[in-house]
Amino acid sequence: METLLYEQKEHLAVVTLHRPDAMNAFNYDMLSELGQVVDAIRINPDIRLVIFRGAGGRAFSVGADLKERKTLTTEQVKRNLYKIGEVFTTIENLPQPTIAMIDGFAFGGGMELALACDFRIASQKSVMGLTETSLAIIPGAGGTQRLPRLIGESKALELILTARKLTAEEAHSYGLLTQVAPDDALVDQTEEFALSILSNGPVALVQAKFAVKNGMNADLQTGLQIERKAYELTIPTEDRVEALLAFGEKRKPQFKGK
Repeated sequence: METLLYEQKEHLAVVTLHRPDAMNAFNYDMLSELGQVVDAIRINPDIRLVIFRGAGGRAFSVGADLKERKTLTTEQVKRNLYKIGEVFTTIENLPQPTIAMIDGFAFGGGMELALACDFRIASQKSVMGLTETSLAIIPGAGGTQRLPRLIGESKALELILTARKLTAEEAHSYGLLTQVAPDDALVDQTEEFALSILSNGPVALVQAKFAVKNGMNADLQTGLQIERKAYELTIPTEDRVEALLAFGEKRKPQFKGK
């Protein structure tokens, strides 16, 4: 791949946007490669958590590649719009938990990628926002839908209509971020958070995420039925039996994802 780096450490996958000279802006090639990687992750049973990050230390991603955008026809702009929306929806729907590790700028599509992830952890130096209205367009990769669901309609409208750029601390206060880390501790803090998830039952992680994500889009009674069905899938697993044995033997369980 020319625009991405990919690494798998045991059950953890790390996807790095790798266009540092362009502040990891999304061109069509990057979107295509990202889609291919995410599709492969989705069906890989060995991967239990995914971290998305940007290369270079200056930006997670500044969004669409405006240099490329100036050269595109109207049809090609629509092609890119559909592609980025499709890829980010696939990321949102991954069965594995996902973390956006933000170090530097996260604007426009970069912020929308972070919103498609389950968790967002940023370094203190980071600055982020949905800045599209300053370019006479609107967020088109899920920002107008995911942001209000995360922080509420009024706050989302404020940030989108003003195109305001937030510091990491401001973003945390708005409810955008899960954690803020010291600049030199971002990687360690993100990996520590990832390990706190990975230490738990793999099947349970997938089913818990499924129940929350699907239950949020349903009424309470339907959501409770979704939860019950998801719970039932964990009952016959070897991991559930192992957890009970480990508890009785006062040891750490050895989960196999079965």
